[in-house]
Amino acid sequence: MSRNRIAIARRLPQPLLDALAPLGDLVIAPGEAGLDREGLKELMANADAALVTALDAVDAEIVDACPKLRLIANIGVGYDNIDVAACTARGITVTNTPGAMDDAVADLVFGMILGIARRLPQADAFVRSGQWTPDNVSGFGLGLDVSKKTLGIIGFGRIGKVIARRALGFEMETLYDDGQRADTATEAVLKASHVDRDTLLARADFVVVQVPLMPETRHLIGANELAKMKKSAVLIHAGRGGVVDDAALAAALKAGTIAGAALDCVDNEPSVDPSLLALPNVLFSPHIGSATPSTRLNMAMLAMKNLAVGLSGQTPPNDVNALPPLAGGSSLD
Repeated sequence: MSRNRIAIARRLPQPLLDALAPLGDLVIAPGEAGLDREGLKELMANADAALVTALDAVDAEIVDACPKLRLIANIGVGYDNIDVAACTARGITVTNTPGAMDDAVADLVFGMILGIARRLPQADAFVRSGQWTPDNVSGFGLGLDVSKKTLGIIGFGRIGKVIARRALGFEMETLYDDGQRADTATEAVLKASHVDRDTLLARADFVVVQVPLMPETRHLIGANELAKMKKSAVLIHAGRGGVVDDAALAAALKAGTIAGAALDCVDNEPSVDPSLLALPNVLFSPHIGSATPSTRLNMAMLAMKNLAVGLSGQTPPNDVNALPPLAGGSSLD
C-alpha cells in the first residue's frame, strides 16, 4: 500500500515533524513565512492530507486543484480560512483544535481588559519619556475600575466560560448572550446570568465578543450595537476579525459613543483600518490569543491527532463538517 502524502503548510518544530513521519511522506513548506496562494496550491496538489493554520487560506480553487486530498487538519479553533462547503462537496474532512487554547485566550482577554482600563500603554510611555516626576505621577490620565464591574460576554462557549471564571476573581457581575443557554449548574458556578443582547450591551462595563466568524456573525457588532453601550464602556475583541465592524467601531470611538476598545483581531488583518490606528483609546495586539509555547504545542498535537485518526479510517475527534470516516485508511503502526 502506498504511503499517504501529507502537506505541511508551516514549518513545525522537529519533534512534531518526527511524530508525523510515521503517518506518511511529509511535504513541508520551505522557510518560516508561509506560502502565497500559488505556493500553497502547489504544496497541496498531490497530497492526501494537509496540516494548515489560520494564516493559510484554502479556498475552493485550491481544493479543486487537489484531487487526492481527503483531510485538512487546521491548527486553530476558527476555520474561516477554509472553504468548508467546497471541502464537504468534495468529501474532504476538515478538523480544528477546540479546547487547546481556552486558557491562553481568556488570559489575554483579561490582560486586555486591565491594559485598556488602567491605561497601561500610556503609563509605560509616560515613564519611558521621562515625564514621571514627583509632581507629575499620573499625567497620562486616570483609568477605569475593573473589580466589581459588570462583564458582558457575547458568545458563551468554552472560551467564554473560561473568561467568566477569570471574572470571579475580580468579583465582577457576569452577563452572557448566547443562542444556547448554559445549564443552571454552570451558571451558578460562574455566577453568570443569561440575558438578551440589548440588555447586555446596555448594562455591561466591559463587553467581550467571543463568537466564531460565520456569514451570520459578520459585523455582528456594528453601529446599532455600539450605540446601545454605555459611554463609559469598553469593547474587547479577541475572537475573529470580521465579527466587529471596524469602521463603525472607529466612528463610535471618535464620537465618544463608547470609551475604548481592545482588539486582538481586525477586519482584513494584518491590515488595520487607519481610522482605528489614529485613535488613542484603542489597545491593539496582533492576534496573539494562542501565542504561548504550551498552547501552540497543544494545538499542533491535537491537529496531529485529528490527522492520525482520520487517516486511520476513523472519524477524527474534531470533524467540523461531519463526514463519514475516510475510506482506505492507513495503519498508524
